[in-house]
Amino acid sequence: MSDRPWRPSPVEVAAAEGRTVPDVIASRLDVLFVGINPGLYSGAVGHHFARPGNRFWKALHGSGFTHRLLGPFEERELVRHGLGITNLVARATAGAADLSDRELRDGAAAVRGKVERTRPRFVALLGVGAYRTAFGIPGATVGPQPQRLGKARVWVLPNPSGLNAHYQLPALVDEFGKLRRALSRRDGGG
Repeated sequence: MSDRPWRPSPVEVAAAEGRTVPDVIASRLDVLFVGINPGLYSGAVGHHFARPGNRFWKALHGSGFTHRLLGPFEERELVRHGLGITNLVARATAGAADLSDRELRDGAAAVRGKVERTRPRFVALLGVGAYRTAFGIPGATVGPQPQRLGKARVWVLPNPSGLNAHYQLPALVDEFGKLRRALSRRDGGG
């Protein structure tokens, strides 16, 4: 895998089924973002939220988490901003619909372990449907959650995939911005 931007061929993307993308994680982050799982494009290039239509990086910048627009090949810079990325399920698939409920629940247990080891202030899960299934909270909505993971506050954000038509970029920026403002409060948002 290269650290320089490149576009994989359709054959390379298809061959990425089952690959993993390394976590971007450190102790005591402000926010650990938790994606559902890597898409095939991300699996092919080895970086999070790498498909060109994914709006994660634009939402992160637009909401003030980063001072400039970063891209997936710069993901390690997030740690300097107190941010990290992991996934509920490590294996790359063509879509989240390819994951079983059991995989999502097992992923929740793995995320709990990472949170216990690294102790972020907030855990932000990207996808309300996956959060509901993984953590067994069918009524969960986007926004802050009453549950915690260890001492970390839990926040659910919309899935930034370009396939999520329910949230256009301005709405994503708004939701990411709510988390950013909560993070800025002295008490960590409640």
